[in-house]
Amino acid sequence: MRFLSRPLPEPPEADVCLVVEGCYPYVRGGVSTWIDWLIRGNPNLTFSIVAIVAGAGPREIRFKLPENVVAFCDLHLHADFRAEPWQEGVRTAETEEALAEQLISLVRGGGLEAFDRLVRLVNDPDHGLSHASLMASPLSWRVTCQMYERLMPHASFLHFFWAWRALFGGLFAVLKAPLPRARVYHTISTGYAGLLAARAALETGRPAIITEHGIYTNERRVEILMAEWICDTVDKGISLSDDRVDLRDIWMQIFDAHALICYQACRRIITLYEDNQRLQMALGASPSRLAIIANGIDVAGFAALLPAAAESRPTMALIGRVVPIKDVKSYIEAAGILRRRLPGLRALVLGPTDEDQVYFEECLDLVRELELGDTVEFTGAVKLVEFLSQIHVVVLTSLSEAQPLVILEAGAAGIPCVATDVGSCREILEGRSSEEPRLGPGGAVTPLVSPTDTAGAVERLLRDETLRRQQGETLRTRVRRYYASEDALAAYRETYAHYLAPARAEDARSGS
Repeated sequence: MRFLSRPLPEPPEADVCLVVEGCYPYVRGGVSTWIDWLIRGNPNLTFSIVAIVAGAGPREIRFKLPENVVAFCDLHLHADFRAEPWQEGVRTAETEEALAEQLISLVRGGGLEAFDRLVRLVNDPDHGLSHASLMASPLSWRVTCQMYERLMPHASFLHFFWAWRALFGGLFAVLKAPLPRARVYHTISTGYAGLLAARAALETGRPAIITEHGIYTNERRVEILMAEWICDTVDKGISLSDDRVDLRDIWMQIFDAHALICYQACRRIITLYEDNQRLQMALGASPSRLAIIANGIDVAGFAALLPAAAESRPTMALIGRVVPIKDVKSYIEAAGILRRRLPGLRALVLGPTDEDQVYFEECLDLVRELELGDTVEFTGAVKLVEFLSQIHVVVLTSLSEAQPLVILEAGAAGIPCVATDVGSCREILEGRSSEEPRLGPGGAVTPLVSPTDTAGAVERLLRDETLRRQQGETLRTRVRRYYASEDALAAYRETYAHYLAPARAEDARSGS
């Protein structure tokens, strides 16, 4: 772990330590923008940030860190531990057995108790378990063999070995990393970020809370099921009673186990919309700890924007990163269908293209294959407000979302949206069940990976100016009523105040 921004000999204790994984400040987009909004919206609090990243490669910081960020560091999941000095300690057969036992217990859903025992074991100086010894030592080899024999002896050891290195290397990195000092630990997901927050709660006694935008385990589940690099090593045929587990099962079990640990450690489990709570409870979250704080946006900042002129070139836009989870290819295919019906169509893709270069090239190939060079335009990262007045319909074709800021921003500008049925898209476009009076639709919801449905819904809005303006104004009214930035900030200020009060009282008693 290394400090990168305004380094201090001994970083001060922050009011809030934000633990983030794979986003801020290196990736532009919804969650990163939300984190920046949260920090800037609480100028009277100090923040430290732990950014969990894959390795030590060069990265560009895409956000200027606010002045109330007093410490910032990376935590590398796949650090080069080969140069790490070995620690001397008493490594007995009992240590080896205990380590394997706690790891097995964690994988099988042992929850916070199993994680607590693992934290204590790994960080007990008497055992001398350095990161290097956990990953590259005779003890590491024997523990790996034990876990293979107990978890999936029917499958390829080679494939299990490399899965072990990936999954448990990240776990050990989290267990051995130094903890920033803070009064409250706030993780933005489960996964490795959630484990670090859970460890902080166990070791410091300070409160941990979580805000989940999307359900991390579900997003990882989609990736694991689609991953071609995970080998299928068990052929169960059509058997319904075969209880053998495959590598994909192990990956999903471990991420489910991480979620349970995080939920049990966090005193407040926040999400953006009601449907997510059902998923959280299924993964072990206590209903008494659940809370909803919807995303908020600066509604006033969009008030002066005028809708795109009816006589201008019919324009739709996908606003987001060009990555597989956004299913940009379905958007391009929908543009191909629409262009045959509306020859003047303009289809914008507003967002960074450099996060997954292979996928971006595949999208460009699809544009060429469908002969859409004069229709589809990739702009790269842009200032959204400079484009909103050119757009008639905003389109979202994502495979997974939480509560997309782009739909809220489009709504604040009076632009109707067509979105896949993911996250809270239906709730935003059609209204909550408790909405009274009912406002009506602010666009259309379509099935996943359905260019035909997307094209049909967009066409209806592009051809009918009255419908388009009516649904745009409906969405604007709903966003103003339920998704104002100040309401969301007030909820977080109240949450932070509730958990900071005991920590500050404790500091006052101890004179720190």
